[in-house]
Amino acid sequence: MSVDRIRRALDLARQERDRSLERTAEEPRSLESKSDARLPAAIEYTRTKSFSASADLLESNRIVSVQSAGAAAGAFRMLRTQVLQRMMENNWRSLAIFSPCRDDGKTTTAINLAISLANDHLHTVLLVDFDLKQPSVGDKLGISPQKGADDLLRGEAEVEDCLYHPEGFDRLVLLPARSAMHDSSEALAGRRGRELVAELRGRYPDRIVLFDLPPILEADDALAFAPLVECGLVVVAEGLTSREDLLRSMELLHKTPIVGTVLNRAADAASAYG
Repeated sequence: MSVDRIRRALDLARQERDRSLERTAEEPRSLESKSDARLPAAIEYTRTKSFSASADLLESNRIVSVQSAGAAAGAFRMLRTQVLQRMMENNWRSLAIFSPCRDDGKTTTAINLAISLANDHLHTVLLVDFDLKQPSVGDKLGISPQKGADDLLRGEAEVEDCLYHPEGFDRLVLLPARSAMHDSSEALAGRRGRELVAELRGRYPDRIVLFDLPPILEADDALAFAPLVECGLVVVAEGLTSREDLLRSMELLHKTPIVGTVLNRAADAASAYG
């Protein structure tokens, strides 16, 4: 698929997103607005388990470290700023990461955005792996959790038993999934899923919660979960995502405010966000 066609599709998606945001210019649905006071430079974690992520593993999985200063790090800082502007305008604190299909770079984008958001110093960030068809947040960061998001949804664990903090990434906490679930969409949209999301969103007023979800067109999980989140970000891949898949995904998400689209693997980093 040509770059021009995918960019035209992104333009159409932006137009639909703007119309959606106009339709949803209602009273914000989220928690209290953020405080002007900045968080401490470092946070001491007690029950949350800390781990050290291998630099080689991060590099091989295209994860941008806090110290990175290259084009990718700059692109994610730009993405962070624009996403935060949209979220703060509406007092939103929860963001779902969507993609039409697998291999669009959704999970890598979710991790890098979470790192960049946490580096803003105004927030703590929780990244939740709700891609319960093929969870990979833990694998990409070198975690083998004993308990995870799947256990929480089954009622077999407490939140505090499933949280991990990567050393060197202050203000960032992960809630990985341990294994796939065959009934994941029912679990996400069911009573336990709704209670869990409310708990994660309501625990800290300065926390932004990111949810990594299965691809929209490959399972019903993302659509089942979408009503529980305040807004979404759609990730597509240059040369992989078709125009038809993108437009179909945006049509299915028409009730969810979309803060933007990310053109992943774009040769022109300056145009990677729309």
